[in-house]
Amino acid sequence: MTSFADTPIGYLKGVGPQRAELLQSELSVFTIMDFLQHFPFRYVDRTHIYKVSELTEDLPYVQLKGTISDLREIGKPRQKRLTGKFSDGTGTIELVWFKGVSWIKSNIKPGTTYMLFGKPSAFNKTLNIAHPELDSEENLLSQPRFQAVYPSTDKLRTKKLDNRVIRSLMMNVFQHPSFEIREYLAEEILKRFDLIPRDLAFKWIHFPSNPEEMNAAQKRLKFDEFFLLQISIIRLKLKRSELPGIIFSKVGDKFNQFYQQKMEFELTEAQKRVIREIRMDMGSGRQMNRLLQGDVGSGKSIVAILCILIAIDNGYQASLMAPTEILAAQHFTGFVDALHEIGVRTALLTGSTKTAERRDILATLENGDIDLLIGTHALIEDPVKFRNQGLVIIDEQHRFGVAQRATLWSKSNHPPHVLVMTATPIPRTLAMTVYGDLDVSRIDELPGGRKPIITAHRRESHRLRVRGFMKEQIDLGRQVYVVFPLIEESETLDYKNLNEGFDHIVQFFLRPQYQVDMLHGRMKPADKDEAMRRFKEGITDILVSTTVIEVGINVPNATVMVIESAEKFGLAQLHQLRGRVGRGSEQSYCILMSGNKLTQVARERLQAMVQTTDGFEIAEFDLKLRGPGDIEGTRQSGLVNLKLASITKDEGILKAARVAAIELLEKDPELSKTEHQPLVQQLRANKGYRDWSRVS
Repeated sequence: MTSFADTPIGYLKGVGPQRAELLQSELSVFTIMDFLQHFPFRYVDRTHIYKVSELTEDLPYVQLKGTISDLREIGKPRQKRLTGKFSDGTGTIELVWFKGVSWIKSNIKPGTTYMLFGKPSAFNKTLNIAHPELDSEENLLSQPRFQAVYPSTDKLRTKKLDNRVIRSLMMNVFQHPSFEIREYLAEEILKRFDLIPRDLAFKWIHFPSNPEEMNAAQKRLKFDEFFLLQISIIRLKLKRSELPGIIFSKVGDKFNQFYQQKMEFELTEAQKRVIREIRMDMGSGRQMNRLLQGDVGSGKSIVAILCILIAIDNGYQASLMAPTEILAAQHFTGFVDALHEIGVRTALLTGSTKTAERRDILATLENGDIDLLIGTHALIEDPVKFRNQGLVIIDEQHRFGVAQRATLWSKSNHPPHVLVMTATPIPRTLAMTVYGDLDVSRIDELPGGRKPIITAHRRESHRLRVRGFMKEQIDLGRQVYVVFPLIEESETLDYKNLNEGFDHIVQFFLRPQYQVDMLHGRMKPADKDEAMRRFKEGITDILVSTTVIEVGINVPNATVMVIESAEKFGLAQLHQLRGRVGRGSEQSYCILMSGNKLTQVARERLQAMVQTTDGFEIAEFDLKLRGPGDIEGTRQSGLVNLKLASITKDEGILKAARVAAIELLEKDPELSKTEHQPLVQQLRANKGYRDWSRVS
């Protein structure tokens, strides 16, 4: 039997087929519960009446009481607008309407007292209110004085499904004889965390009498979103911890030979700690699912090599998947150089691998003659079969969708150990949500001898000085990256483009004294390899590139990173690009070039880059600026599906919900007790939480 909450929205009084279709297409509202979860984004306090003399343009929506006069239609027939004067005895403000001019004019009665509601703004230093809401004082008294305002669309408003209608339809939900919101939290949790009942929370979120009721409702519903998410994540972690894992019982000859003979530097304490954590996982008899996060240049690759050698010494194959061919090829070259002499058989598989070579790789992989396979998403294609894959490493894992990672995982007859790596540090709140099911290791220490990168923000007027600085560094024997956001000129976006920028740089840095090369994703693989080879070998002084060099490129002699149109990049990407320099012992520099006109957000981003090189600080700031939607592939993960709660603004509620979830699952891991069955039903009904138990 369908519950009231699951009833299609078309059956609600006042909706019908046409409005139902609109609500579905515009707001993704299909059921009564979907409608209940169409939460207000702000509230209007109709208890306060402002005076015109008090108004300023920085005020939010205000309520006024007065009369309208001097109505005039202005402009050409197809561009008409209606203006009027609103007075309350303390002053006068202009009103303006751009739509529905004739209808509005015919319905306004000059001299009548109106209650007006709108947002003051300034045009030519004169205050006005555009498209104000008008009502009589009598009508207003019959309505709630603290009113919800809902997200809407132009199409809904055009079809007369405005905020007033949405409120009326929402009231029909609560007045329906079958209305019921079932409670699924135990009374003990409600009392401990000071939460109101769920049915009252839904009523107060839509129809609060005052701000206190609104805050109580938001707290409960935000707690619900976090709690259901945490229950799902922690149950997934428990399920994974029960999966049998291959026991890597020894650290063998190849590991010891590499560690004692090939290691040219001492591991940092952070690297040693992480390797100990991974070693314990691999020997525990349970499948490892560990996230390794470390700032750019912190030494994740050497940790990966040592983990691979543990797998090989125990008789198993390993794979490493990277997001781009350039990065996969660089890993391959670096790993072959490091591991060839100790007998590790390594192969590279990408989309550019020739057919005959691909056929040989697949055959030798399946019969066990390849110890380590490095590649791109080509590793997850159907023909790729391992004989006994024991370790999967995924680099820059946020660039792969969850389903892609699952496919690589599933190529083994037994659960391989999984290590996912990212150079984009993850804020603690995101780690508690999207990655709450993984064990997390951090390399929070850079190798010795590295100097902090000096970062500066420069505008177009400083370009000649920047070019002069580049010359100084090149004359000292250093190399320079110059990164552009686009390959070709865009008609709609005023970015510096790669081709034009390359030409200007070549004109300034004349050959043969200076060598300038170009690198971008549309080049043929052989041409890209040649450009990178020349830069690595020091032949090229300046590499003009797109963000194709964002991850994995390692040229210690490159000490200057110039990022053109830096305001167009996100913080995480700027930090990644900066990490391409500072990889040697010489002082390195990152210069952020921008236009003169910057938005507030862009200015804050560039300022954050100048102030700190700490990736974890930058990640926290980035999360506050952007929200979790696109960070670390969370849109792909299917886990962050929060309608009301914010992992940046509601960290206290998130922590409380996580504590409640952990305590409940400690008492009843399977949620089998009778009192927890309402919670089980809610988890099943809750959309967006999929079981990715076979995914890293």
